Amino acid sequence: MIRDNIRLGTSSWSTRDWIGPFYPPGTRPEAFIEYYATQFSCVEIDATFYRPPTVRNVDAWARRTPDGFQFAAKVPRLITHDKLLVDATDDMMSFLDTMSRLGNRLGPVLLQFPYFNKQQFAGPQPFLERLDRFLCSLPSTFRLVVEVRNKWWIKPPLQNLLKSHGVALAWVEQAWMPNAGEWFAQTGGPSANFAYIRFLGDHKAMDALTSTWDKTVVDRTDVLKQWAPVVKDLLNRDVQVYGFFNNHFGGHAPDSLRQFSAILNELAN
Repeated sequence: MIRDNIRLGTSSWSTRDWIGPFYPPGTRPEAFIEYYATQFSCVEIDATFYRPPTVRNVDAWARRTPDGFQFAAKVPRLITHDKLLVDATDDMMSFLDTMSRLGNRLGPVLLQFPYFNKQQFAGPQPFLERLDRFLCSLPSTFRLVVEVRNKWWIKPPLQNLLKSHGVALAWVEQAWMPNAGEWFAQTGGPSANFAYIRFLGDHKAMDALTSTWDKTVVDRTDVLKQWAPVVKDLLNRDVQVYGFFNNHFGGHAPDSLRQFSAILNELAN
């Protein structure tokens, strides 16, 4: 890796299609994370979005990974989608309390929101007011990230709110979101002392191309080369960078990650 202050990982580690191309043949699913942690320095936990983890889950993740490895965790959809932050502080604190068992292995915690239509929020302001109240109810000891799917909400009011709380805005590589070069222009830079980038791709388009995730099926080199200078700029500003790759980005997340690492290293030389 070109700098110590960058961590790249994948969005989840549990894909059975990776047995062979990534995990050694015969690797048992319960041993996936142990091998994964020998290859990459962090991972984003997708499973916590669908169901809050148990203490047993979290203790096992900590036990099976080395010191220095980090888990970024998605906040349960109960909080971000079902309750839309209303009467959700207790749920969030329970989640954070459980995740805290990871100790120094706990990385950023992601509040991933859906695309909001006019019936849910007439505009960004009501959402921002609700988000502000929610963030005010949480301790400042966690590294929080907010992801919005409404492109036109990525403007100074959102940026300034997150900056006031020391919360990062997720920069997302996705078909309908700003491209790599636009994120700096629209935000003025990171809203926290770390940056969080998600390489998600186009789920619908990828699902039409493949139902397995064992190899790259779409060449995204051009997109990765657009993001490399952005990441280099962040690192030059001494901003900690987290980047996570989804299978839907190119077809096989470990390949995408390794390709991006190679591009970054080449740019640094």
